[in-house]
Amino acid sequence: MASEFDLIARYFTRAAPAGLLGVGDDCALFSVPPGERVATSTDLLLEGRHFFSDVDPKALGHKALAVNLSDLAAMGARPLGCVLGLALPRVDEPWLAAFAQGFHALADAHGCPLIGGDTTRSAHDLAISVTVFGAVKADQAFLRSAARTGDDIWVSGELGAADVAYRLLDGQYPADPQRLAATRGALERPEPQVALGLALRGIARAAIDISDGLLQDLGHVLAASSAGATLRYADMPVAAALAGLAEAPLRRAVLGGGDVYQLCFTAPAERREAVLAAARAASARVTRVGEIRAEPGLAVLDAGGRPMAELPRGFDHFPAA
Repeated sequence: MASEFDLIARYFTRAAPAGLLGVGDDCALFSVPPGERVATSTDLLLEGRHFFSDVDPKALGHKALAVNLSDLAAMGARPLGCVLGLALPRVDEPWLAAFAQGFHALADAHGCPLIGGDTTRSAHDLAISVTVFGAVKADQAFLRSAARTGDDIWVSGELGAADVAYRLLDGQYPADPQRLAATRGALERPEPQVALGLALRGIARAAIDISDGLLQDLGHVLAASSAGATLRYADMPVAAALAGLAEAPLRRAVLGGGDVYQLCFTAPAERREAVLAAARAASARVTRVGEIRAEPGLAVLDAGGRPMAELPRGFDHFPAA
């Protein structure tokens, strides 16, 4: 059986780009461009909590890094590198090869090389921890506290597909192979909006990635900015794969569904054309869905302009009893 060091060498050791010291020493070494600051984020993925045990390992390798790159995108940061921690219940080399393939492919696509990490044996389920490092000028970082009254609220991509896929896989909805096939990629292979985050620097003010649901994550921006917001439900970019879904699950998926890893951001109303130009440059879709207002609270208006009642809640690892 391969040792821990054999596995690291075989699947996770690659030549580091010039200027970086990667896997092989006690610490990785990298530089930050003059005038920029380090942006860093960590996410932990647990089997049975964040992914199903039968997930394609190549897709899981992709997602393990994607969720962290999404955080860099939400800060307007350029990726520099990442570290990976794996707690494995057993050694399965074909699984590791596929996982590493998915991980490295996304790392290469975004210039975020794997420069360190650790492996250990888990007594039970698989656990994955990834930490990413990026760089951004302090005056260009998107802060949750930076939203201002009158700002437009924008969302990238589409909403709702990942939530529906999760509930189908979890047995919460009746089996629907066609809808599952159309939504599963959104759940298991999200595409982080790094290029959009970079293109929006100097244009957007506040930003957050939609990992726990649009309303919940936007709520964090509002709390940090001491502001409120009005959203228009009719303007939400609903995933085409949700056509024909009943209203209650549709609303829950669009407004409360997590695992989206798109950006919700604010920008001055007079910068609308600049936002659209940035989206075109990044080959991204963006939709204006509301406005920041001074009065506290978050309202979602229906097609008739009336506030919607019983809004869905987002994901919480420790929900109140």
